[in-house]
Amino acid sequence: MAHRFIFAAVVALSLIGSPVKGEDWPQFLGPLRNGISQEKNLLDAWPDGGLPEVWRVDGGIGMSGVVVAGGRLVTLWQDDDHQQVVALAADTGKRLWQTPIAPAFRNSMGNGPRATPTIDGPHVFAYTGEGVLAAVQLADGKLVWKREVLDDLDANQADYGMACSPLVIGDLVVVATGAPGASLMAFDKTTGAVKWQSGNDSAGYSSPALLDLAGTKQLVAFTGESAIGLVPETGEPLWRYPFKTDYDCNVITPLVIDNKVFISAGENRGSVLLELVKGPDGVKPREFWSSLGNMSSLRAEWQTPLLVDGCLYAFDNVGSAGPVTNLVCLDAATGKQLWMQRRFGKGNATYADGKLFIATMVGEIVIARADPHGYVELGREAIMGGSRQAPTIVDGRLYLRDNREVMCLNVRRK
Repeated sequence: MAHRFIFAAVVALSLIGSPVKGEDWPQFLGPLRNGISQEKNLLDAWPDGGLPEVWRVDGGIGMSGVVVAGGRLVTLWQDDDHQQVVALAADTGKRLWQTPIAPAFRNSMGNGPRATPTIDGPHVFAYTGEGVLAAVQLADGKLVWKREVLDDLDANQADYGMACSPLVIGDLVVVATGAPGASLMAFDKTTGAVKWQSGNDSAGYSSPALLDLAGTKQLVAFTGESAIGLVPETGEPLWRYPFKTDYDCNVITPLVIDNKVFISAGENRGSVLLELVKGPDGVKPREFWSSLGNMSSLRAEWQTPLLVDGCLYAFDNVGSAGPVTNLVCLDAATGKQLWMQRRFGKGNATYADGKLFIATMVGEIVIARADPHGYVELGREAIMGGSRQAPTIVDGRLYLRDNREVMCLNVRRK
C-alpha cells in the first residue's frame, strides 16, 4: 500500500501549479486531498497535564478549515458584515491580514463560509457560502480577482450553502456550482476567466479531487446526484455513476483505492467502490463492492474516510439526520467492517504517524491508534467549541478552529 501512496503523491505534486513543501498543508484534506499527513515523531502517549497549547487567538464564524504553507495559516471566516480570507503567522497566531470578499452568509444549518481556502504559490483561492470565488495574494491579502460565480450563471446556491473547496490543477482553479450546463467550472487562476464548464448535476457539498486511475489523470467529483470523472484540462466527461442521496447530501471527497473510486454518503445511503472498465464506448463504472441502505457497513455523512494500509477509518452516520455516529474500521478491498466504536459521536479526523487525530463536534481532541484490530484510544481532552473541521498537522503542531477561536497545539513527541 505504501508504494501506491508514494506514486499518487508524485503524480499529484507534478500537476499542482507550484511546488508543495512536504511539511505544508495547502488545501482541503492536505496535499493529496485524502486527509493523510506525512508527519512523523508525533505523540505516542497522552502528556501529563494534557496537550501543550502553543497559542490561541480570537477568530470568527464559519466551517472553513485551516491551511498552512510557507509559515502562514489561512482560513475563511465572517464577522457581522463580511466573509473574510484571513492569514495568521503559523508560529505565533499573529494576524497578518484579512480581506473581505463577500457579505456575511447566513443559513439555517449554520452561518459563515463552508469551504476551505487553497494556497497555491503566491495566491490563495476562496469560495464563499453564496458562491463568490476570489483570489488574493498570500503575502498581503490584496485582492487579485473575484467572480460572483452563481450570480453570473443566474443559478441557485445549494440549500445549505456552497461547500466546495477550490481545487487547483495546473493553471486552472475548479469549483462546483450545480448550475445547468455548469455543474463544475474551471477558471484561469491568474485572471479568473472561465476556461470550461461541464455537467448538469446539482452541486452537493463535496470537494473534487485529482486522481490517477488506470494511468489516466482524472478530475473526480461527487455531485449531489452522481460521481463523475472529467478530463481536467477541458471538462470533457469520461464516466458517470448515479448516486442520489436525500437533500443532495453527497459530501465526502472521492478517494482512490487500488485504482478504484470510493464514495459514501449518510442519510442511510451507504458506500460503493467503483471499478472503471474500458469498453468500446469508453469507460464505464462498475460496482466492485457496495454496502447500501440502513444496514450498510459505512454511511459517511460529511467526514471523508481515511485510507491507511488497506483499511478505511471513518464515521458511520446511523439513521437519517444522524442521531447516532459510530467510529468504524473497514477492509477497503471488501467493505467488510472490522470493528466499531459505538456512539463515538460526530467528528473529523486526520491521519499521521500511525494515529488518528480527531476533532469532535463537542470540542474534544482525541488521539487514537490506526489499528485494524480494534479501537485503541491514547487520550482525549475538551479543548474548544464544537468543530466541523479536521485537524491540520504541520511541523509537529496541530491547528484547529471553531466559531470563536483558532488554536495551535504541540503534538510532537518529546
